[in-house]
Amino acid sequence: MTDHIGVGVLTRLVPRELVDEVVISRDRKEQRNGKLPARVMVYFVMALALFYGDGYEEVMRKLVDGLRHMGTWRRGWSVPTPGALCLARQRLGSEVMRDLYERVAVPCAMRSTQGAWVGGRRLMSLDGFGMEAPDSEENAAYFGYAGKKERCTFPFVRLAGLAECGTHAVVAAEIGCRGEGEETLAGRILSSGVIEPGILVMVDAGLYSYRHLRMVLDAGADALFRVGANVHLPIIKWLPDGSYLTYIADSDEKRKASAKIRSGRIRVTDLAGFYARVVEYEVPDRGDGDELIALVTNVIDPNDLNAVDLATAYHERWEVELVVDELKTHQRGSAVILRSRKPDLVKQEVWGMLLTHYAIRHLMREAADQADLDPDRISFVRSLRVVRRQVSNQAAFSPSAARREAR
Repeated sequence: MTDHIGVGVLTRLVPRELVDEVVISRDRKEQRNGKLPARVMVYFVMALALFYGDGYEEVMRKLVDGLRHMGTWRRGWSVPTPGALCLARQRLGSEVMRDLYERVAVPCAMRSTQGAWVGGRRLMSLDGFGMEAPDSEENAAYFGYAGKKERCTFPFVRLAGLAECGTHAVVAAEIGCRGEGEETLAGRILSSGVIEPGILVMVDAGLYSYRHLRMVLDAGADALFRVGANVHLPIIKWLPDGSYLTYIADSDEKRKASAKIRSGRIRVTDLAGFYARVVEYEVPDRGDGDELIALVTNVIDPNDLNAVDLATAYHERWEVELVVDELKTHQRGSAVILRSRKPDLVKQEVWGMLLTHYAIRHLMREAADQADLDPDRISFVRSLRVVRRQVSNQAAFSPSAARREAR
């Protein structure tokens, strides 16, 4: 019976053949047939990410409920206990879910997808966020707490994600452990091979650094980074669109040569680095006054992307904040912490959540393209409800499996 278990429309992106391939590559295939083979547990972990308000047994019931309608419910088969499901999750581990996520989660915006491109470049945003995990000794030791001076209530799982702005699809992510901050996790993503020519990577001032800029450029992509007020950017030449040319020196060399630069013995341009362009603009009615935003980019030619194009593109970076809201507020639930009390199961749970979110967002992109709409016009909450409904009916089974049963 468990051969039929799936998670509705999501199995289109995570077919059983791919699951079996990854399970075998990680040597997680069971030695004998049982109630809870590794393939079933993959779909169970994805289902956990859809039904955060339900316990283990209830989630499993939702997965198998449609079997009654298909006439494949075996007599004597009963829903496994929470203890058995927990042990099966431990046997599966987190790496299978991570491998599946990395195999499936790729940029999915088409050329026709509205709001996904600027100047022929795919808009991508990199940011960090976090989630609370149960307060077990293992989680506390591995993840630590968010507070620096005072201990917070729950261990804090730090994450960084690279999201496609036009579709809200998170296409790369890293999970941190105790002592690893957003900068470390962002650096891992930038060096992981997902950055490639044809994309414009945007980050907020908190993740700005010479090293991160250099990593984007070395990968052949373009960068649009916001910088803080404490970053000095010398004006070398004003450009026709109101932006200006600057030079960004290697931070280590600049620090070593700071005395010589102040005395005028050498110029910043004598150090290792690269020329960049700065776009400054104000956002009115922010707090007590207008907010000045400074962006740096390696796109030097204003005829390629002018200042207005870049400012408009950076506005799309805020879409990543909505992605975090979708994951933490709608998919997981407001004021709800993760389920798992062991670090490896926490990571497994997070990869399952990201994989499920990506599958939902991929489905929404397809629907938006068919309707010639911007994906932002489609409700994530309504899409999530549709997917949840599909889990417990006949659509929870892959088309190939349903055809075999019909025969």
